Amino acid sequence: MTATSTLTLGGLLVALIILTCNLYPWYTGGREISRLAAFGKGFGGAVCAAACPGGILGWAHSRSGTVGNGAGERAGQALTGTTATDGLTTGQLVGLGTTGAVIVVIAVTLVALSYKAAGKKDRRRIIGGAYVGSVLCLTAGVAGALAWLPGALNAAGDGVVAAFEGAGIL
Repeated sequence: MTATSTLTLGGLLVALIILTCNLYPWYTGGREISRLAAFGKGFGGAVCAAACPGGILGWAHSRSGTVGNGAGERAGQALTGTTATDGLTTGQLVGLGTTGAVIVVIAVTLVALSYKAAGKKDRRRIIGGAYVGSVLCLTAGVAGALAWLPGALNAAGDGVVAAFEGAGIL
């Protein structure tokens, strides 16, 4: 599966509102990195999942823009009187291999475990981070800036496989 949904300005608006709601308390509250930890966990897991070309993670990523498009378009229309239906140039992370997929699954599992152990506020921040990370990876700019990620995931997976196969140990 290589198709991604088209993100509109309305969908981007929703992602930027969520991002702002998470960055504002951090910015005004002493800029402690721990205040962004939950949001960052969700964001990181979603960015890893964005590299998946298919499966459940790839499907969820490719449909993430659709979730906010309608609500963002209606909000933009109601708040400003202008339409926010213009589509953005889409981007995609490509090149994830089977060994990199192992790392993605572990990363997403760690995010899920963090979600399960988190309190109510941090759960919302993790979900918000996951949504924002996935949506921003649908744009050409963010996907282009993260084009190195699938290769890094593949390299990490290759290292894990080599360690379990005993390469270079004896």
